Amino acid sequence: QVQLVESGGGLVQTGGSLRLSCAASIRLFSIYSVAWYRQAPGNQRELVAVITSAGATNYADSVLGRFTISRDNAKNTVYLQMNSLKPEDTAVYYCNAHITGVDYWGQGSQVTVSS
Repeated sequence: QVQLVESGGGLVQTGGSLRLSCAASIRLFSIYSVAWYRQAPGNQRELVAVITSAGATNYADSVLGRFTISRDNAKNTVYLQMNSLKPEDTAVYYCNAHITGVDYWGQGSQVTVSS
């Protein structure tokens, strides 16, 4: 059974930084693309960043230049480094991987940015 376990959320002031981690319970996690989504209260879940198996990355315009997605294949873990955080980044963040036809999600990590 595939599990994605997130860690690293929390409360930070405007301009601060946080790093989220998404650890997978399977081997060969490296062959799958992984994405980070976020959902703020009253809003739809939105794509934040994605990294492919080859390491190519793509970002939402709202986080471009501030967030960095990366992966450590030896640890089966994907990271989201978030810098220059803004109050509008406040949301629950989810990692996601589409593995053998099934969408898997992490449990969600609350990120709160105070003004």
